[in-house]
Amino acid sequence: MQKRMTNIGKRAFNALSFKLNTKQKNKVLINFAKLLKLNSTKIIRENQKDIANAKLKNLKENMIRRLELNKKSIEQIIKSVIEISNLSDPVNSTLSKWSRPNGLIIKKVSIPIGVIGIIYESRPNVTADVSCLCFKAGNSVILKGGSEAFYSNKIISSLFREALQKNKINKNYVQFLQIKNRKVVNFLLTGMRNYVDVIIPRGGKNLVKTVKKYSNIPVIGHLEGVCHTYIDKYAKLNMSKKIVNNAKMRNTSICGATETLLVHKQLSKEFLNSVLNSLQAKGCKIFADNEIRKTFKGKCFKSNKNIWGKEFLSNKIAVKSVKNISEAIRHVNKFGTMHTDAIITSNKNNASMFLKNVKSAIAIHNSSTQFADGSEFGFGGEVGISTNKLPPRGPVGLNQLVSYKYVILGKGQIRK
Repeated sequence: MQKRMTNIGKRAFNALSFKLNTKQKNKVLINFAKLLKLNSTKIIRENQKDIANAKLKNLKENMIRRLELNKKSIEQIIKSVIEISNLSDPVNSTLSKWSRPNGLIIKKVSIPIGVIGIIYESRPNVTADVSCLCFKAGNSVILKGGSEAFYSNKIISSLFREALQKNKINKNYVQFLQIKNRKVVNFLLTGMRNYVDVIIPRGGKNLVKTVKKYSNIPVIGHLEGVCHTYIDKYAKLNMSKKIVNNAKMRNTSICGATETLLVHKQLSKEFLNSVLNSLQAKGCKIFADNEIRKTFKGKCFKSNKNIWGKEFLSNKIAVKSVKNISEAIRHVNKFGTMHTDAIITSNKNNASMFLKNVKSAIAIHNSSTQFADGSEFGFGGEVGISTNKLPPRGPVGLNQLVSYKYVILGKGQIRK
């Protein structure tokens, strides 16, 4: 296994010696989109194998939903591929330029990172997204998908490699690890430093914790998405209902779904009941503190110390009453994961205070936390959402998958 993995690393590294221009990259992406369309029935057939295996293993319903592909989701993948092909090439761009008193000209120029290792779970669309983004940014990628999506990931990655070969480009710009030995991930994290420049984990809390704990390669990743929406006392009812319903219930299984709702204690009983009733009508199970339970007339469950900071990834939400915006901010910063947090208010000063003081990678005013998505940012997709304090933060899209170097232009100057 180690020898095989080392060879994969060497192939990924060697692929980078094939320097590509923007036209070549975009042609591969367009060919890939066409191959996805031509093979959509085959992709769904392979995906059904994964779905059947997942059910046999009694995977949770939210995991199976993440896993499933259909005509509509494949069309969305194709759309994302085309969007990435239309984005500006982030490589060899002069990010800044200045001159010094001695006549030296200094340029900051974007360059590929190199070889990127992606370890991810469930979502087969990730295979397409990260392959396209890494390739467009001039990187080669080693993909380690979860066993639950093996057949789906295998066919999607093989179609990308086919697109590369059609354009006479080294197919090892993209490699999917088909080795099922569990030691593969350990070796990728600890034995591939000579070949892999960065690791990006995309999946559940346990996966990301494991990667961060054992990797001797730099890691870009987030632990989980414990996202909050705070309804301020200056919020409007109709807007609040609309945003909260979308933030929680549009898709409960994504990391940008709101998991905790904070409510200003001065909001009226009618306001609170209207918001929570609208959630409950959509099948949301509510866990609330004592203040909320005194006010809300519908069915809810008592919260406990384990509720705050919990990522449900299902139709459940924690609800807490707060005295003021300062308490809301303190709660977010204590129990959140620096992912995405939102405030609903018509008070500009309160909005500004919240946006400046929450530690979130993404802070939102009067909108849904479910906009925490690279495609919604106009990035054409993402390899994940980083909650690291060091950059990149937030959606890691095309422009976050490059590094830079300084180029100095002189005319014979020497340092005194």
